[in-house]
Amino acid sequence: MNSALLLLLIGLPLLASALSVLITSRTVDRLLLLAAPLFVGVSGGWLLVFHQSTPVLAHSVGDYVPGLAIVFVSDTFTAIMLVLTSLVAFISCLFLITTGEDQYRFVPALILMMLTGVYGALLTGDLFNFFVFVEVMMLPAYALIAVTGTWRRLGIGRLYVMVNLLTSTMLLIGVGFVYGATGTVNLAVLADQGRPTGQAGIALGVVLLSLFIKAGGAPFHGWLVRSYPNTSAGMMSLFSGLHSKVGLYAVYRIYTTVYGEPAPWVNVLLIVAVVSILIGALSGFGQDRVRNVLGFQMVAGVGHILVGVTLLTSAALGAGAFYLIHHMITMSGLLLIMGAVEQTYGTGSFRKLSGLASRERWAAALMILGLFSLVGLPPTSGLWGKVGLITAATDFGAGTGWIIVAAIVAGALISLLALQRTWRNTFWGPPMQTYRPDSAETGRAPAEPILRSVRIPARLLVPATVMIGVSVALFVFPEPLLEITHRAATGLLDHSDYIQAVMTP
Repeated sequence: MNSALLLLLIGLPLLASALSVLITSRTVDRLLLLAAPLFVGVSGGWLLVFHQSTPVLAHSVGDYVPGLAIVFVSDTFTAIMLVLTSLVAFISCLFLITTGEDQYRFVPALILMMLTGVYGALLTGDLFNFFVFVEVMMLPAYALIAVTGTWRRLGIGRLYVMVNLLTSTMLLIGVGFVYGATGTVNLAVLADQGRPTGQAGIALGVVLLSLFIKAGGAPFHGWLVRSYPNTSAGMMSLFSGLHSKVGLYAVYRIYTTVYGEPAPWVNVLLIVAVVSILIGALSGFGQDRVRNVLGFQMVAGVGHILVGVTLLTSAALGAGAFYLIHHMITMSGLLLIMGAVEQTYGTGSFRKLSGLASRERWAAALMILGLFSLVGLPPTSGLWGKVGLITAATDFGAGTGWIIVAAIVAGALISLLALQRTWRNTFWGPPMQTYRPDSAETGRAPAEPILRSVRIPARLLVPATVMIGVSVALFVFPEPLLEITHRAATGLLDHSDYIQAVMTP
């Protein structure tokens, strides 16, 4: 395969973004919005097959000297993320098209630009270009998070901008320190230099700290749980599957490639993972909107995913990658269910919803499966995700492994109670008597008597059905994905193929 074709995965979404601005056609916008992630997702699937025989594919732009050139690299872990981010983006964009949110001026172009940054961050092989693509990803998000122009969203957008500008500055400073201490920001060269110590170790610590903040792990989670739930459900699904997951991907990639073994500050990782799991689970009790509860479940998911790099074994990394996939799929599905509820009933608040299980049986069935997946119950992918993490932790043994097992079990039990409260306050209870339809348009209009004919349109539930269906499919047929995540974990721990592919002219 010609490695230069990797550039198409970045160039075509960028071209699509430009075309969306130049051609003022709603039909063209929608075609581009769906075609770009579909193309990259299919390409990622092809790369997964290709990497069975060729572990790493790398391309140095302009054929400059290896180690100095701008390099783009794909391996099994990269290909997995290309497929998953494209799936979440495609389904979320389909929901935005269904609700009509894509009609806001420049929204398709901004989303396509954001996807360009996401794919570039996944494919780049050096830290500076990772920073560049993260900024390409973040800049459109500053506009998308406040796309409706309401004062509340503009205020939340300000918080989002301030936090991410600060962490981006921190990331850039860390990358500069890495270059000053080692003379390179190329990951393959850094891996070839061996385990970083002294100034290099501190510099990489700054880089990883900025990524933890961008991922939304505790105790840096406040910005995420305040900003994400105050966007629309479609945008929240898009952000949850892309932004924080790119940060976690980078943590996996940088930590395993540069260190290769537990860092001296591995106990800090352990604390962040455990605290994220417990805070994310407990905080759901204090919320009065479903999407706020799901925002804290995102924080708990960050903690589970960080278990992989905390233990840094092949089993743990494979389980962490599986959990990352499960969490992206499940969270997107749940958010889109609530998006359909909010579009029909005008609210996602516990105080205003009741008895939806008797009115919306399709949505109720999807919601049950999604909540089961978050807790780790069958028949959903969440069961294998948590079983994999617990198995890896018990195999690791020692105090660290058993602390993680206790945190995962406690987090699951607490989440079960918190999510049961969510279910009881929205889908259970007496039938609703009034509702406020189409909240985005009616604003503060008084509630209206609810008619028996009011139902969620089937088209609004199709995106969520796809995502929850994928979660159930992964429960029934987990073996192919387990084999892929095991292969990805092996590639993360063994750097020889990565270094050779990048450094060979």
